[in-house]
Amino acid sequence: MEDRLPPDRVARIQADWRRERPDLDVTPQGVIGRLHRLADRLTEELVLVYGRHGLGEGEFDVLCALRRAGEPYERAPGELAAHTMVTTGAMTKRIDRLERAGLVTRRRSADDQRGRIVALTRPGRELIDQAFTDHMRNERRLLDLLTPAEAETLERLLTTWLGRLEPPTGN
Repeated sequence: MEDRLPPDRVARIQADWRRERPDLDVTPQGVIGRLHRLADRLTEELVLVYGRHGLGEGEFDVLCALRRAGEPYERAPGELAAHTMVTTGAMTKRIDRLERAGLVTRRRSADDQRGRIVALTRPGRELIDQAFTDHMRNERRLLDLLTPAEAETLERLLTTWLGRLEPPTGN
Protein backbone atom coordinates (compact mmCIF):
# COMPACT_ATOMS: atom_id res chain seq x y z
CA MET A 1 0.00 0.00 0.00
CA GLU A 2 1.59 3.24 -1.15
CA ASP A 3 1.05 6.34 0.97
CA ARG A 4 0.01 9.43 -0.98
CA LEU A 5 1.99 12.24 0.58
CA PRO A 6 1.89 15.89 -0.46
CA PRO A 7 4.85 17.05 -2.56
CA ASP A 8 7.95 17.43 -0.40
CA ARG A 9 10.78 19.93 -0.82
CA VAL A 10 12.60 17.68 -3.28
CA ALA A 11 9.49 17.29 -5.46
CA ARG A 12 9.03 21.06 -5.51
CA ILE A 13 12.69 21.58 -6.49
CA GLN A 14 12.34 18.99 -9.25
CA ALA A 15 9.19 20.73 -10.55
CA ASP A 16 11.08 24.03 -10.64
CA TRP A 17 13.96 22.45 -12.59
CA ARG A 18 11.60 20.70 -15.00
CA ARG A 19 10.01 24.08 -15.72
CA GLU A 20 13.36 25.89 -16.05
CA ARG A 21 15.40 23.13 -17.72
CA PRO A 22 13.02 20.74 -19.48
CA ASP A 23 16.00 19.50 -21.50
CA LEU A 24 17.49 17.79 -18.39
CA ASP A 25 16.39 14.61 -16.66
CA VAL A 26 16.04 15.60 -13.01
CA THR A 27 14.63 12.27 -11.82
CA PRO A 28 17.93 11.37 -10.03
CA GLN A 29 17.19 14.23 -7.62
CA GLY A 30 14.20 12.25 -6.41
CA VAL A 31 16.50 9.63 -4.89
CA ILE A 32 19.75 11.50 -4.30
CA GLY A 33 18.09 14.64 -2.95
CA ARG A 34 15.91 12.68 -0.56
CA LEU A 35 18.84 10.54 0.60
CA HIS A 36 20.83 13.69 1.25
CA ARG A 37 17.99 15.31 3.23
CA LEU A 38 17.35 12.09 5.10
CA ALA A 39 21.04 11.75 6.01
CA ASP A 40 21.03 15.30 7.36
CA ARG A 41 17.87 14.69 9.40
CA LEU A 42 19.14 11.36 10.73
CA THR A 43 22.44 12.95 11.75
CA GLU A 44 20.54 15.66 13.64
CA GLU A 45 18.61 12.97 15.52
CA LEU A 46 21.70 10.87 16.24
CA VAL A 47 23.93 13.65 17.55
CA LEU A 48 21.29 14.59 20.12
CA VAL A 49 21.94 11.28 21.85
CA TYR A 50 25.72 11.67 21.65
CA GLY A 51 25.40 15.13 23.15
CA ARG A 52 23.42 13.81 26.11
CA HIS A 53 26.55 11.83 26.96
CA GLY A 54 28.87 14.79 26.46
CA LEU A 55 30.19 13.41 23.17
CA GLY A 56 30.45 14.72 19.66
CA GLU A 57 29.93 12.46 16.68
CA GLY A 58 33.68 11.95 16.27
CA GLU A 59 34.32 11.06 19.90
CA PHE A 60 31.39 8.63 19.87
CA ASP A 61 32.85 7.00 16.76
CA VAL A 62 36.30 6.56 18.35
CA LEU A 63 34.91 5.13 21.57
CA CYS A 64 32.76 2.70 19.56
CA ALA A 65 35.77 1.57 17.51
CA LEU A 66 37.71 0.89 20.72
CA ARG A 67 34.79 -0.94 22.35
CA ARG A 68 34.23 -3.08 19.23
CA ALA A 69 37.89 -4.14 19.37
CA GLY A 70 37.07 -6.34 22.37
CA GLU A 71 39.29 -6.90 25.41
CA PRO A 72 41.55 -5.07 26.13
CA TYR A 73 39.65 -2.38 24.12
CA GLU A 74 42.61 -0.82 22.38
CA ARG A 75 43.88 0.01 18.90
CA ALA A 76 46.71 1.93 17.28
CA PRO A 77 45.72 5.45 16.10
CA GLY A 78 46.14 4.46 12.44
CA GLU A 79 43.89 1.48 12.98
CA LEU A 80 41.33 3.73 14.66
CA ALA A 81 41.46 6.07 11.68
CA ALA A 82 40.77 3.14 9.34
CA HIS A 83 37.87 1.94 11.48
CA THR A 84 36.30 5.40 11.64
CA MET A 85 37.09 6.63 8.10
CA VAL A 86 38.88 9.81 9.17
CA THR A 87 42.37 11.10 8.62
CA THR A 88 45.09 10.42 11.18
CA GLY A 89 45.27 14.18 11.86
CA ALA A 90 41.59 14.33 12.73
CA MET A 91 42.03 11.18 14.79
CA THR A 92 44.79 12.79 16.86
CA LYS A 93 42.47 15.69 17.78
CA ARG A 94 39.69 13.31 18.78
CA ILE A 95 42.04 11.20 20.89
CA ASP A 96 43.44 14.33 22.56
CA ARG A 97 39.93 15.41 23.61
CA LEU A 98 39.02 11.92 24.85
CA GLU A 99 42.28 11.64 26.78
CA ARG A 100 41.71 15.02 28.47
CA ALA A 101 38.25 13.77 29.48
CA GLY A 102 39.77 10.62 31.02
CA LEU A 103 37.95 8.31 28.59
CA VAL A 104 41.06 6.91 26.85
CA THR A 105 44.76 6.56 27.58
CA ARG A 106 47.76 6.48 25.25
CA ARG A 107 50.88 4.40 25.72
CA ARG A 108 53.85 3.29 23.67
CA SER A 109 53.40 0.12 21.67
CA ALA A 110 55.30 -2.88 23.01
CA ASP A 111 55.98 -3.96 19.41
CA ASP A 112 57.16 -0.59 18.11
CA GLN A 113 58.45 2.01 20.57
CA ARG A 114 57.65 4.78 18.08
CA GLY A 115 54.04 3.63 17.84
CA ARG A 116 51.22 4.40 20.24
CA ILE A 117 48.27 2.43 21.50
CA VAL A 118 44.97 4.03 22.51
CA ALA A 119 42.89 2.20 25.12
CA LEU A 120 39.52 2.75 26.74
CA THR A 121 39.62 3.58 30.43
CA ARG A 122 37.01 2.11 32.76
CA PRO A 123 35.01 5.39 32.69
CA GLY A 124 35.33 5.39 28.89
CA ARG A 125 33.97 1.88 28.63
CA GLU A 126 31.10 2.62 31.01
CA LEU A 127 30.24 5.77 29.07
CA ILE A 128 30.30 4.15 25.64
CA ASP A 129 28.31 1.15 26.85
CA GLN A 130 25.52 3.48 28.03
CA ALA A 131 25.82 5.84 25.05
CA PHE A 132 25.70 2.95 22.58
CA THR A 133 22.67 1.45 24.32
CA ASP A 134 20.88 4.80 23.99
CA HIS A 135 22.11 5.12 20.39
CA MET A 136 20.62 1.74 19.43
CA ARG A 137 17.35 2.67 21.12
CA ASN A 138 17.33 5.91 19.09
CA GLU A 139 18.11 4.11 15.83
CA ARG A 140 15.28 1.66 16.54
CA ARG A 141 12.91 4.61 17.09
CA LEU A 142 13.95 6.11 13.76
CA LEU A 143 13.76 2.85 11.82
CA ASP A 144 10.36 2.05 13.30
CA LEU A 145 8.96 4.87 11.15
CA LEU A 146 9.07 2.17 8.44
CA THR A 147 7.34 -1.19 8.47
CA PRO A 148 9.61 -4.21 8.96
CA ALA A 149 9.16 -5.11 5.28
CA GLU A 150 10.03 -1.56 4.18
CA ALA A 151 13.12 -1.53 6.40
CA GLU A 152 14.27 -4.90 5.03
CA THR A 153 13.78 -3.76 1.43
CA LEU A 154 15.58 -0.50 2.08
CA GLU A 155 18.51 -2.26 3.72
CA ARG A 156 18.80 -4.66 0.79
CA LEU A 157 18.70 -1.83 -1.76
CA LEU A 158 21.21 0.33 0.12
CA THR A 159 23.55 -2.65 0.58
CA THR A 160 23.42 -3.38 -3.14
CA TRP A 161 23.95 0.24 -4.15
CA LEU A 162 26.78 0.82 -1.69
CA GLY A 163 28.45 -2.43 -2.75
CA ARG A 164 28.47 -1.22 -6.35
CA LEU A 165 29.68 2.27 -5.44
CA GLU A 166 32.53 1.46 -3.07
CA PRO A 167 34.88 -1.48 -3.15
CA PRO A 168 34.61 -3.95 -0.31
CA THR A 169 37.18 -3.69 2.47
CA GLY A 170 38.32 -6.13 5.08
CA ASN A 171 36.94 -3.93 7.90
